[in-house]
Amino acid sequence: MMKSYQKSTFKFAICVKSDDPDLLTPCMVYRILPDEKSEKVNYIRVIDNEGEDYPYPADWFYCC
Repeated sequence: MMKSYQKSTFKFAICVKSDDPDLLTPCMVYRILPDEKSEKVNYIRVIDNEGEDYPYPADWFYCC
């Protein structure tokens, strides 16, 4: 019997700007997490280099 897998859709963004390269590295791809509250103020929530999710300015990323 074949296993059934739930389909997941992930969104990603490429960092184009950062004020702290320890948290965000330009040209690196980051996973976006849904966050309507952040999106209303032009931020997106991504999982940064420390593995934490945090809202960052949307203009720091090119969204795919």
